[in-house]
Amino acid sequence: MLKPLKKAVLPVAGLGTRFLPATKALAKEMLPVVDKPLIQYAVDEAREAGIEQFCFVTGRGKTAIVEHFDVAYELERTLLERGKQKELDALRDQSVQPGSITTVRQQVPMGLGHAIWCARSFIGDDPFAILLPDDLMQCKVSCTKQLADAYMETGGNVVAVEEVPMERVNKYGVLDIQEDKGRLVSVKGLVEKPPIDKAPSNLTVIGRYVLMPEVVPFLALMEKGAGGEVQLTDAMAKLIPTQPFHGLRYEGRRFDCGDKTGYLEAQIAFALDRPDLADAVRAFLPRYV
Repeated sequence: MLKPLKKAVLPVAGLGTRFLPATKALAKEMLPVVDKPLIQYAVDEAREAGIEQFCFVTGRGKTAIVEHFDVAYELERTLLERGKQKELDALRDQSVQPGSITTVRQQVPMGLGHAIWCARSFIGDDPFAILLPDDLMQCKVSCTKQLADAYMETGGNVVAVEEVPMERVNKYGVLDIQEDKGRLVSVKGLVEKPPIDKAPSNLTVIGRYVLMPEVVPFLALMEKGAGGEVQLTDAMAKLIPTQPFHGLRYEGRRFDCGDKTGYLEAQIAFALDRPDLADAVRAFLPRYV
C-alpha cells in the first residue's frame, strides 16, 4: 500500500545574486508577486496537495522566511482594533499548523542534491515532494496536487516536465524517454544539462518533484556532477532501474522567477488573474507596450 504524500522539502538557501541589490538583505524567496512572496505561493500549492509537513533547507540570512509563517500577534491585534478584517483574514490564511515547519541549514552550497540530502532526517522513510520556489506555477489544479495524483496512479517517482526548444536543453535536466503516453511519460534515463547534440529529448524537468526516500542514499555518495555540484538529477537516475519513474506533462504555466524577465511576466500574469486588479492592469498596460 502506498504511503500518502504528506511531506515537502523546499530548498531556499540560494543567494539570489541575479536580483541584487534587492536581495542583499532580503531572501529572494520573499520577493513578492503582487502581494504574496514566492515562498507563500509554494507552500499554498503544497497544502492544496495535502502536504502537512514542510522542511525549509536554509542558509544564512534566511530567517525572514520562517518568520513569515509565524503568528504576528501585535500586527493582528492592531488590524483587529482598526477593523481591518480583510487584511487580518489574509494574514491568517497564510498561517500553517504549529509544528509543521522544520528548518535545516545547508552550510556549504554544493548543489540541489546536497540541499535535499540535508533534509534526510525529515524525509525518513516517507515519499516527499520537492518545490523550488523560483518556479512559480499558475495552475487551476495545484501542480503539486497533479504530481501527487500521478504518484498514486503510478506508485513511484514523478517529476513535472515541459518541452523546451532544443537549443535550450543544456540548461535543464532532460528525460530519456522509454514510452510517451501523452500526459505521463515513462523514463529510462535522466541527464543533467547535456550538450545540445547529445540530449536524449527536449522534455525537461522543472522545479516540482515527488520522490521516494530511496533517493537519499544515492545523494549521500556526494558524487559531483554538472558544474562540480551534487546533482539531484544524477541521484534520481540511479532510482530508475529499481522503481517506477515518470514525467508528468502538468496542466498550467510556469514562470521562472529566478530570472528578471520571468519575474516581471509573473507580476503581470498573476495581476491579470486577480478580479480586484485585472481591469486596472489592462487599463495601464497599453501605455507601455
